Amino acid sequence: MIIEPVIKGVVARSCHPYGCQQAVRKQIDYVQQAKPIEHGAKRVLVLGASSGFGLASRIAHTFGGAEADTIGVSFERGPSEKGVGSAGWYNNIFFRQEAEKAGRIATNIVGDAFSQPVRQQVIEAINKDLGGQVDLVVYSLATGVRPNPETGEMWHSVIKTTGQPVVGPTLNLETDSLAEMTVEKATEQEIADTVKVMGGEDWADWIQCLSEAGVLAQGCRTVAYSYIGPEVTYPIYHHGTLGRAKEHMHTTADTLNTQLAAIGGQAHVAVCKALVTKASVFIPAFTPYMLALFKVMKQKGTHEGCIEQMQRLFNGRFYTLINHPQDVPTDEQRLIRMDDWELDPEVQQQVSEIMARMSAENFTELGDYAGYKQDFMALNGFGLAGVDYQQDISLDSLIVLQP
Repeated sequence: MIIEPVIKGVVARSCHPYGCQQAVRKQIDYVQQAKPIEHGAKRVLVLGASSGFGLASRIAHTFGGAEADTIGVSFERGPSEKGVGSAGWYNNIFFRQEAEKAGRIATNIVGDAFSQPVRQQVIEAINKDLGGQVDLVVYSLATGVRPNPETGEMWHSVIKTTGQPVVGPTLNLETDSLAEMTVEKATEQEIADTVKVMGGEDWADWIQCLSEAGVLAQGCRTVAYSYIGPEVTYPIYHHGTLGRAKEHMHTTADTLNTQLAAIGGQAHVAVCKALVTKASVFIPAFTPYMLALFKVMKQKGTHEGCIEQMQRLFNGRFYTLINHPQDVPTDEQRLIRMDDWELDPEVQQQVSEIMARMSAENFTELGDYAGYKQDFMALNGFGLAGVDYQQDISLDSLIVLQP
């Protein structure tokens, strides 16, 4: 079969396995040429490891100087009669292949990271593959639902405001168009449920579970990822349901930091820049800002994708002061601000000027729509140089590939 891209709204319904392989290799090539990570963790657990910041964190630690062995947890779908499966399935496979070629351990656990059986699998894998302990836990889960561990009922997150409804243009990647949409105000229950799904509670549960199992090494650290953004996006994000969840995550980091002090460890949240990820494309009325931001930052030479952000985080901030690791550079809220280039006042002024002129008729010219869509396609293995997209691929050849 010839695998072609299929997009419905902002959802990719297909992926190209060998395009995913090329995308993984491209990220590996980048970190191998970048400033290396020094004094990095050698045994790393990544929760949410198959795409975006999680995959980039794993690649950076394995190939970007730390030479780490890793365990990655993700919930992905393999090939079947229903289709070729998800991009993350192939990212896991081809990352493992490349890591093993380099002599590194790269264990993939595919399953629901919220479930107790998966947590037990992870503990067993740490004991079997990483010598019984981890030095770093990366929490990069992004999902719309989480089961209540006591009842099994599902909490569902929503992307809504907590103030007045917001009307704004939203991108449709299927039709290459902008259309006005209203982001409604969330109920108190929806806010609470979103915090349950996307806040820090599960992160804390993981650290507690790993601590009780005795698999956190002396000095073990943990990091989760967040976003704040500029004031222009506050009604949709920072002051919305997503922002409430992230605030909970920030508070959780402080609690975990106190707990981990007993073993000389730390917990941090890194605030990243706005990027195209499988999660970010769902944020309504947010894409005009991203199109303008990409345009301005690329012109200034400061634009970063997930892999550039993560390599800069770990080679320049997270492990900077090996003799005084508690002195990680943060803001007054103890957040590692990787969004510093995004929030540069000159950048934001130019972004605001573009957004003021942007419309459904001119957004492809004023903003970096081509770059945004290229990033989205690359997430699913399409549009990458060096891939034969006319190759006839058999489903049987994909089924034999296992994470």
